[in-house]
Amino acid sequence: SSGKSSVLEGLVGRDFLPRGTGIVTRCPLVLQLVNNQSEGHSEDAEEWAEFLHAPDKKFKDFSLVEEEIDRRTAEIVGTNKGISHKPINLKVYSPHVLNLTLVDTPGITKVPVGDQPEDIEGLIYELILTYISNPNAIILAVSPANIDIATSEALKTAKTVDPDGNRTLAVITKLDLMDAGTDAMDVLTGRVIPNKLGIIGVVNRSQLDIKNKKGIKEAMQAEALFFQRRYPGLAARNGTAHLAQSLNKLLMHHIRQCLPELRTRINIMMSQYQQLLNTLGQAIDDKSQVVLQVITKFAATYCAVIQGTSHDIETAELCGGARICYIFHETYGKTLEAVSALDGLSTADILHAIRNATGPRYSLFIPEIAFELLVKRQIRRLEDPSLRCVELVYEELQRIIQYCAQ
Repeated sequence: SSGKSSVLEGLVGRDFLPRGTGIVTRCPLVLQLVNNQSEGHSEDAEEWAEFLHAPDKKFKDFSLVEEEIDRRTAEIVGTNKGISHKPINLKVYSPHVLNLTLVDTPGITKVPVGDQPEDIEGLIYELILTYISNPNAIILAVSPANIDIATSEALKTAKTVDPDGNRTLAVITKLDLMDAGTDAMDVLTGRVIPNKLGIIGVVNRSQLDIKNKKGIKEAMQAEALFFQRRYPGLAARNGTAHLAQSLNKLLMHHIRQCLPELRTRINIMMSQYQQLLNTLGQAIDDKSQVVLQVITKFAATYCAVIQGTSHDIETAELCGGARICYIFHETYGKTLEAVSALDGLSTADILHAIRNATGPRYSLFIPEIAFELLVKRQIRRLEDPSLRCVELVYEELQRIIQYCAQ
């Protein structure tokens, strides 16, 4: 526990994040701070919070925000110690904050507990990388002062995606918990590990302060006194208030740096899509007329392929009307020729059909009913080859549709 959540609370100026031992932040918290002073025209403007999963509900009591984060976390990852990539989106409106968007990620855990998988460290590391790998993001590497900063997992992880340190701001917490007779002067001045964007120290509230209901404003006053007493030469460059201002300045500077590239990319994309738009032609006023024209043109092309009058005649194989003609005369015709009209029909069958149709009388002419009976039985033998012929013609008509569409 390096105090990441406490740093966020200091930036917001409100108690709203869950606390406890072990891994408390188990899914990313995307926190968007919105300064609404211009809306209320006063620093006494109303403060409230909104969740993306509950957009119609305003949380004016920030203790309920903590409960909602706990409830939503349990809903996403369960009540044990599992983690998830699915974020909780929270927006806080206040006249006391700067316009910033921050992401609170789970701290790196070495040993799995509860229902955490054996590779929990790798999973959390992968989760963190999904956010800090974004070249437009500023990395806030939070490390406690009561450990050797050279072993900081936060700085090590940040260095993997930002080796030059162009977007990494180091934050040192727990300065008040250092061993007696030691200080963080060398760390804060960058003599131990230099950092291009600087190193800012903060003093968060202790667990006892939280139990005693010590407010954020009172804690920031105590923090300022701590730096004036212990680090008088660095007091103006450290503290939660300076951290918020530095983040805002870094964000603005980072936006200015990224704008030219973004403008270039946007212009290129606009040019590409404009060319694509130009290929589609002018805007359509009378849609029904255009649809009728398209159908008419398609029907004309379809008929031309069947009649053989198309401008693009295929030379590699038979297609269109020629293919249909081949199916009728060659495939189907040869099948019919191979079928004998009298196959399966004996002289006895014919005599029996005639006699059965005349009953007790003798007939000079062959009865029609006997003729129809025998002919239908023989014609039924042509059903399978005829259906096969229909299938082949249908397939060719489908191919013509694809050909015309191309």
